[in-house]
Parts: sequence; structure tokens; C-alpha cells
Amino acid sequence: MEMQDVTLRAREVRALLAAGSGEAALLLLYLRGGGTLDDAAKALGFDARQLDYASASLRQLGLLPERVPAHLQPSAAPAYSEQDIAREYGASSEFPAIVGEAQRRLGRVLSTEELKILLGVYRYLGLPAEVISLLIHYCISRSRARGAGRMPSLRMIEQEAYRWADSGIETMEQAAAYMQRELRRQSRAGRICEILQVSARLTPGEETFLRDWIDWGFDDDVIAKAYEKTRLATGALKWAYMNAILRSWHEQGFTSLQQVEAGDQKPAARAAAPKNPVQQHGGALSGVEKSAVERMLHKELPKEG
Repeated sequence: MEMQDVTLRAREVRALLAAGSGEAALLLLYLRGGGTLDDAAKALGFDARQLDYASASLRQLGLLPERVPAHLQPSAAPAYSEQDIAREYGASSEFPAIVGEAQRRLGRVLSTEELKILLGVYRYLGLPAEVISLLIHYCISRSRARGAGRMPSLRMIEQEAYRWADSGIETMEQAAAYMQRELRRQSRAGRICEILQVSARLTPGEETFLRDWIDWGFDDDVIAKAYEKTRLATGALKWAYMNAILRSWHEQGFTSLQQVEAGDQKPAARAAAPKNPVQQHGGALSGVEKSAVERMLHKELPKEG
């Protein structure tokens, strides 16, 4: 292909010189000249690891705006070696500081395998050092919320890092906004657990139910109403049963108790009730609700804890 003339700004030149990576400089010139990442390895004679380091270096310098593809899996990341770790320590990168911060927060020295995971978060995902610091803090806070003294593994931190990368989180502001949303979600989940009279230590399936209910925007009194109906109908908290009730309200566009109670009174809803689809207990469920519960309980739902 015919390459175009390339002009670099002084700031970009200074950044490249500070990084000390000739491969990154070559890649930037190639891309600015009209080349693509897909063709770069062949055009520049790079192997997969050289291309990974060069592109990650440009992302760290803010010179490569393209994001890694969404829905990446850790298994797709390069297999980093001890030599890669040593190379990163020898380069003028932020990786040693990231390692120091992680070890300080986790209260222990990271193993070689854990260093490889952290290097993947930094190099392969291209998350900035300050965002990785917030990521580690966030994961530690979540673990401690599940029990005093609990700490996340590097694999758990890696999984959360991939979620952040898939969500396009690459700045301090974006990370802070995400953390605030999740803190509000956790606070809301805690209130729902109080309504249901259960501990905050939930199974993954139960956490999925809670996340859906929160995303559906129900008021606390709606959750309490669904819980009451579930206990009247089954004698206990049956997560799948309660989820079917709430899903039926969600599909009808209900979010407030007023809407739910108004929907219960509709003649059409009573007329729609099938004959004995769900055992009644004091008329706890309306016709639409009974029909929805019966239908949804036959679907594949997250298993109860």
C-alpha cells in the first residue's frame, strides 16, 4: 500500500521518546500513514507479542484511541512470561508502581503468575495506571462487604477489569461514576435483603434476581408486596416464584405499589385467570399474576440457593 505523509506533534514525539519503544514509534507512524492494526504485524515484521506491546504502549500514551474489541476473555490474552515481566520492569513504564500499589493494598507479595495477570490488565486491556488503582480498591471494597478480612484474588480483579474494559471505562471519571452506580446498587440490594429477611451473603443466582429487580426500578413497597404474595402462596421465600411475580409486573410496566394495586383490580386481569394454575392462599395473587407465575416457573431460571 502507498503510505501517506505523516506529521507528529511535539507532544507526541516527546511521549514516544520518553517511552523508549522503537516498536511503538514504528506502529504509530504506520497507522498515521494509513495502515491498520490488522495489517501492522505483517507490514512491520512484528510477531504477536511485539504488536501487543507496541499497541499497548500507544494506548498508555494516549496515541491509540481504538479500544480493544468488546467481550474479550482472559483466555484470548497473550501468554506473558517472566521475561515479559522483567522487560516491563526495565522499561520506563508505570507497571512497577502498579505492582507496588497492588501489593500494598492486598497486604502481600504477588506471585509470578499473579504478576502475569496484572501485566495483562495493564498491557492487553490497556487500562491506565490510575484506573487500575481504582479497580483494585473497588474489588477490595466489594470483598470486604462480603465478610470482614476477605480479599479478592487476582483472578477476581482480572474478571472485573474485563468488565470495565467491555464497558469502555478508561478514565478516572468513568471509573468513579461506575463505582458510584455500583455502590448505590449494593445499598439498594442491602435494603431488599432486609425486606426479605435474608443475609447479604447470596448465591450467584440470588444476586442475579436482585440485580434484575433493581434494574426494573421497583420501589421498596413493591418488593415487599411481592414477598408477601410469595409467602402467602408458598409458605416461604421462593426466589424463582417471587421473581415470576415481579417479572409479570415489570412486563406490565408497573414500578410503584399504586400501579400494582390498580392492576390487581382490573376486571380483565381477573377474567384472564386460568382455572387453578397456582394454588391460591387467601386470594394472594391476581389472575394475571397467577398465569404469569405458572408460565415463568416452567422457564429455565437461576437455581435457588
